[in-house]
Amino acid sequence: MLIKVCGMRDAENIRQVESLGVDLIGLIFYPKSSRFVVCPPSYLPYKAKTVGVFVNEAQETVLALYNQFSLNFVQLHGTESPEYCVSLRDKGLNLIKAFSVATSSDLKATEKYEGLCSYFLFDTKCEGHGGSGEQFDWSILSHYQGKTPFLLSGGISPQSVKELKAFQHELFAGVDLNSCFETAPGMKDVEKLSRFFKELRK
Repeated sequence: MLIKVCGMRDAENIRQVESLGVDLIGLIFYPKSSRFVVCPPSYLPYKAKTVGVFVNEAQETVLALYNQFSLNFVQLHGTESPEYCVSLRDKGLNLIKAFSVATSSDLKATEKYEGLCSYFLFDTKCEGHGGSGEQFDWSILSHYQGKTPFLLSGGISPQSVKELKAFQHELFAGVDLNSCFETAPGMKDVEKLSRFFKELRK
């Protein structure tokens, strides 16, 4: 199971979280987010892969930050079109496309993006672009018939371990953790994450 910790921007906090053995660390480049990366941290992951999160951003900006931060993945969390994804993919970028889920009908939106992304990310539908801290009904994903592996996001907390262990889908690739493991926006509770990982890996 891949573990992604998103919404990071403090150098020492990134270093500590990376040391726990996470696979992916997310940096948010959406100006309206309380976790927006204003300037490059003095430390960036070198063991974990780095994911840049964007919302309906100009491709030129995405490409510039992809190079500046040596990103491994670009996560698109807005209404980016399949054509937008094709353009970035053809430039060599590895993509993660996020989809907001409330009912099984929301999964139909993934069909046009098949073959364009390394992963999909299923998040809780809310007014903003993620960050609700609420968990959607994972049983909806039994209706997902796509071929792209996916990450689970939205309200995953220290209390989610039992449910995560019970969740099964042949394309379930990992989890995306954020607000439920924070002491403040952009600052992760390393001890809480460490305990969660130990329980999850038992």
